[in-house]
Amino acid sequence: MDQFIVRPIFGENGDPVHWYTVTNATVWMAVAVLCVLGLFVLGTRGRAIVPGRIQSVAELAYGFVYKMVEDVTGRDAVKFFPYIFTLFLFILFANMLALIPMSFSTTSHIAVTAVLALAVFLTVTIVGFVKNGAAFLGLFWVSSAPLLLRPVLAVIELVSYFVRPVSHSIRLAGNILAGHAVLKVFAAFAAVTVIAPVSVVAISAIYALEVLVAFIQAYVFTILTCVYLKDALHPSH
Repeated sequence: MDQFIVRPIFGENGDPVHWYTVTNATVWMAVAVLCVLGLFVLGTRGRAIVPGRIQSVAELAYGFVYKMVEDVTGRDAVKFFPYIFTLFLFILFANMLALIPMSFSTTSHIAVTAVLALAVFLTVTIVGFVKNGAAFLGLFWVSSAPLLLRPVLAVIELVSYFVRPVSHSIRLAGNILAGHAVLKVFAAFAAVTVIAPVSVVAISAIYALEVLVAFIQAYVFTILTCVYLKDALHPSH
């Protein structure tokens, strides 16, 4: 599983990695950011009435996420669209770049996905208390349930709320990690002459599936963010 090892760009393999060390992970995250900037700098530079390919992709991505935010979270959440849109594009490009041979899959690391999930968790929690005050705690109180069950449900809702960043981060990292690991396994079988044709076909099929998974995981992370934000803006059951 050496493809998932974080290595310093400058120095020898095995050198200690500090918070300021430039690694393959930081380089590929920077590349993902540059791709996002490049898409919208190039896509909005001309602003043609009849859009070209890059402008079409930029407009399609913008409209797709904007509609998601508006439909799932409501009109009052549109002001959070830039943040949600940035999350979607960064995860999408990081996932897609990881499919390039000899690249590095940053979103397969919990250290990366946990930061993204914790940022969402803290943002949603702060927004919930700032907008609703103590009424935000109504998210944990199921008023429609029988009175005797409400305390039990409140504990369950509280635990599930604090588990959100864990599931949010593990879902993304686990899917990316598993897909790349499967590709690696079939690639190893490609060296065996007898089963090489079958292995090549399997690699092609799995690679196509991974392209789909890269988009789906960015979509799932984003739509869950919208759902959590909806709970913060409208906490009552």
